[in-house]
Amino acid sequence: MTPARILATLQEALGHHRAGQLDLAAGKYEQVQKAAPKNFDAIHLAGTVAYQQGNYAKAEKLLSRALSLVPGSAPCALRLGLALLALGQPATAERQIRASLARQRTPEALDALGLVLRALGLTGEALKVWTQAAALQPGSAEIRDHLGALIAALQGFDAALPHFQTAVKLNPDYAIAWCNLGLAQAQTEQIHEAFLSFNRALELDPTLHQARLGCGLAHQKINQIEAAIADYGAVLDVQPVNHEARSSRLLCLNYLDSVSLETLFQEHRRFGEAVESALPLRNTPPDPTRRAPQSSVQAAPRIRLAFLSPDLRAHSVTYFLEPLLRHLDPDQFEVILYHDHPVVDAVSARLRERASIWRNFASQPNAVVETQIRADAPDVLVDLAGHTGFNRLPLFARRLAALQVSYLGYPNTTGLTGMDVRLTDFHADPSGQADTLHTERLVRLPRTAWTYQPPLGAPDVTPPPCASGRAPTFGSFNNAAKISGRTISLWSRVLKAAPDSRLVLKGHGLTDPDFSTHLRTAFASHQIDPDRIDLRGRTSGLDNHLAVYQQIDVALDTFPYHGTTTTCEALWMGRATVTLAGDRHASRVGVSLLTATGHPEWIATDDENYVARAVQLASDPSGLVRIAQQLRHELELSPLMDHAGQARHFGDAIRECFTRQNATGHTGS
Repeated sequence: MTPARILATLQEALGHHRAGQLDLAAGKYEQVQKAAPKNFDAIHLAGTVAYQQGNYAKAEKLLSRALSLVPGSAPCALRLGLALLALGQPATAERQIRASLARQRTPEALDALGLVLRALGLTGEALKVWTQAAALQPGSAEIRDHLGALIAALQGFDAALPHFQTAVKLNPDYAIAWCNLGLAQAQTEQIHEAFLSFNRALELDPTLHQARLGCGLAHQKINQIEAAIADYGAVLDVQPVNHEARSSRLLCLNYLDSVSLETLFQEHRRFGEAVESALPLRNTPPDPTRRAPQSSVQAAPRIRLAFLSPDLRAHSVTYFLEPLLRHLDPDQFEVILYHDHPVVDAVSARLRERASIWRNFASQPNAVVETQIRADAPDVLVDLAGHTGFNRLPLFARRLAALQVSYLGYPNTTGLTGMDVRLTDFHADPSGQADTLHTERLVRLPRTAWTYQPPLGAPDVTPPPCASGRAPTFGSFNNAAKISGRTISLWSRVLKAAPDSRLVLKGHGLTDPDFSTHLRTAFASHQIDPDRIDLRGRTSGLDNHLAVYQQIDVALDTFPYHGTTTTCEALWMGRATVTLAGDRHASRVGVSLLTATGHPEWIATDDENYVARAVQLASDPSGLVRIAQQLRHELELSPLMDHAGQARHFGDAIRECFTRQNATGHTGS
């Protein structure tokens, strides 16, 4: 091939490349390389095409070769850095991108550096770099989107929302920005707007699975659980190892009473199998004999006890965790706290005082989190999230501690064979069938699994409204996703049996126009006048939220997924709570809480019993007055608020499990 022909072929390749005809461009670049093996442009641009096609290994090979020919090429170094990042080599990528920046400081190179720094877990530096990039090129939708994504991880979706809005204004055809905007809208209760954004993203790029995942989240928030499950399933059809989609789907399956226990277990095992089969070669597990306890508790070394959770903040999880931390024996346990959320508040500060080590893993890649936890070397690692949002369950398959425990945040098995123990109690998980439907060994605390700390500054208990002659008012402030079809049917039967009664529902998303219409229509299908249903949204301030309990007479639990915090709050505010006992942990939490409080008579055994107990309570105003006067004190005297005793039981269980682990090398039955 003559020099003139080489130049013409290269120009032809560039034309295909600019037109997005990547296969044709790659073929022409290859022709030039065969004729001129040291032609930098052909090799460099062929590497660029390979990167654009997702063939990152080929791109790295070609771009490295091109850079060896022209070491001073800033664009080539930049693209090589991006290929290395895509191959999971962020440290090597950083060297190439910084070299590119040293030669030519461009917004594109700063943007790439931001991606690398975030992958390395250096989020503060990444924020500075993306802020500089946005200032250099304010018209770049991609840079603005990347900046928004990091701000969402560091500061929350409220702060990120304007950046995503700017990104889609700058480039209305940028699918990823529309998807991120939808996520921010869904997380800030703008559900209708979120669906519009996700649909726009999918119109632009039908293969953008994160947008379909976002649709699932939005459907979940407005109680359209079957639709959410379908969305998550659609993602898994094309991405079987999308662990976020699988976890989200599992959480939703707990809301349905139509799913059998065996099916639910098998679905969780599929998650475990997907995670475990996708693992690279495992690191050597921690040595379980490294810190083996001696024969007596007094002689045993302190156990390094770590908790990993996105909820070490003003969140319901801390109502049950903080009293344990406050009363754990410091001579027996050294506490490590791993927070995993951008919000750090006054509650976080209180918890931090209880820990020898506090780390915030918000926005950190799993690899960075794994490295840090291994360096801290906890003996026991407790997961408080399960399959709820922001979980790190795939890391537990990597065996980060000699003993790994699931507790508190999720009402089912994780499905991981590497999760050794799940802490529960005999009421929530009776011995027998439950043991066969967990990959973990169930370890039951003797009285109840929970230790409740009421919010500081809760309003005083007031007499129930019906005491003044009003018609009874029922209420439920549970997560709206828990309002299943069977729950609506039960509540409708209660309202029919108490003809002048009303129902107050309070929770996130309940004031969304589409959701409120959906709920009222569901009640109307049971011949309940929609005007009898009072829907309340979020309330500013926890004290204001708790004060709404003063407006109801009797609290009604959901089914099959019971409330936990909401039940404790209702009891603390002096309101009797009726629950329906089911056949799984999610539908037996109320059994545990009410038994611990000393009110098993509020536990129904079937639908008819549920309706009868609710109506009986509501028809006895003087009885409800007595309950309101006594219930808070009864709760204070119950195991739920015996914080020292519950912490002792918790600590004993952890030490027993750790001792068993050291003795046998495993905790399985």
